[in-house]
Amino acid sequence: DLHGTHVVITAGGTREPIDAVRVIANRSTGKQGYAIATEAVARGAKVTLISTSDLPTPFGVNLVQVETAQQMMDAVNTEAKSADVVVMAAAVADVRPVHAAMHKLKKDPLTGLICDLGSIELEATPDILAGLGKCKPAGQVLVGFAAETENLVANAQSKLERKGADLIVANDVSQAGVGFAHATNAVTLVARGTEPVEVALADKRSIARSILNAVVAIRSARTN
Repeated sequence: DLHGTHVVITAGGTREPIDAVRVIANRSTGKQGYAIATEAVARGAKVTLISTSDLPTPFGVNLVQVETAQQMMDAVNTEAKSADVVVMAAAVADVRPVHAAMHKLKKDPLTGLICDLGSIELEATPDILAGLGKCKPAGQVLVGFAAETENLVANAQSKLERKGADLIVANDVSQAGVGFAHATNAVTLVARGTEPVEVALADKRSIARSILNAVVAIRSARTN
């Protein structure tokens, strides 16, 4: 049911350099994004996977390797122009150092603290999902993710409207077996004009199937 479509998927957590060895990062492993890519190929899609992860590339997937939020945004903006579906499953770091040191910042031998670390100036990373929502081509389905620890549905509905997405995949990462690093996940699918759909704890390929079922339903509703 995705035959002939181009699906762009992001996966993993971006890493923003502090110096030559240290980064600002998050807990995302990319497992859910890779499961979505695998499922999309199985359903006939042409899949471009933009990833920071070192997981094995799924069969039939075109991999674009990136590291930082800026690199991910540049790759997504290039690929999204021809995409029928964009799934932003990656966890993009919220901030980055304004200036990354080209060398390793050394520790003070007396205090054990990293010299100059306290003076690192941070800035917000680009909001990739919001940017995609503002310039979304006609007919494209845009999917965002929301990792939450409270007010799951309310936060997902707010994100749906603010980012211009068609579907938000929300999960409560404070729950056992849910979210980062786990082989399983449980999500709530929040789409425009429909009631939220809860998907119970399952392996991430099964979760991917539910997400793409929702994408297909959105596409079908537009053609009927």
